[in-house]
Amino acid sequence: MTIFLTLLAKLFPLYLIVFLGWIAGRYLEVKKESIASLLIYIIAPVVVFNGVITTELNFSTLSLPVLFFTLACLLCLLFYFIGTFIWEGSEKNILAFTSGVGNVGYFGLPVVLSLFGEKFLGVAVLSVLGFILYENSLGFFVVAKGRYTRNEALKKVLTLPALYAFFVGLIVNLSHVQLGTVVFDIIGSFRGAYTVLGMMLVGLGLSQVTRMSFDPVFSGIAFLAKFVAWPLVVGTIVFFDIHFFHVYSTELYKIMLVMSIVPLASNTIAFATKLGTHPEKAAVTVLLSTLFALVYIPLFVSLIFCLF
Repeated sequence: MTIFLTLLAKLFPLYLIVFLGWIAGRYLEVKKESIASLLIYIIAPVVVFNGVITTELNFSTLSLPVLFFTLACLLCLLFYFIGTFIWEGSEKNILAFTSGVGNVGYFGLPVVLSLFGEKFLGVAVLSVLGFILYENSLGFFVVAKGRYTRNEALKKVLTLPALYAFFVGLIVNLSHVQLGTVVFDIIGSFRGAYTVLGMMLVGLGLSQVTRMSFDPVFSGIAFLAKFVAWPLVVGTIVFFDIHFFHVYSTELYKIMLVMSIVPLASNTIAFATKLGTHPEKAAVTVLLSTLFALVYIPLFVSLIFCLF
């Protein structure tokens, strides 16, 4: 019960940021399109680069982004297939994208920081990198396919800087290049902007929602993917690793499970806005999942701490 109440209190400021985003969109005429572009093309690449260069790289930690990237792609393709039986339009594209990713960066990192402190933040960032790589490759391609041809969608994927930031950061880390305190201070400040603007994007998207934006079928399937399929798949991997493979530590099990239960990604709104594929419907579903997570995450985390 103590863990539940503590985490509940630490999550509340994130919801306050969402509310401020709604105010900014409704009364200050802040455009979600500008925030989305800022996150995708400037802030996210810096966060990716920072995460790679500040984390000790070994087989266990390097396997995390590969693992989450693979799971994200598989779940994306699975729910795209499911969506083809329900919609003929681009709803299935944005459903597939959001099924493959959660709000691991804007929401997951503050939760990990609250639970485990700075010590394991780098490992959590590496986990986030797997999702960011998915978002900036197959995820973006699937969303873009809802509006563009295959070649046009592929060209848009190749313009995303987060992919290049990952590999540059990998080279810097493995080369043991020292960037200096000033550079690290500047780069580190982007992490706070990443969380604040990402959560505000939910409120900005909500501020432009119309009455017809709620689709119970779309939201229901998205909830099934995020709050049932993801923890079930990751929990199965943890179970087999405990009993057979022994690749990860107990702390990494906890981080992996936390990453599997975060709400739907705010970048669902960012990408849907950027590519014009049902951004208002995406905003409603992301908001509902974020509200649901206020209770769901503390309960789930309490269970995790009881098991480990």
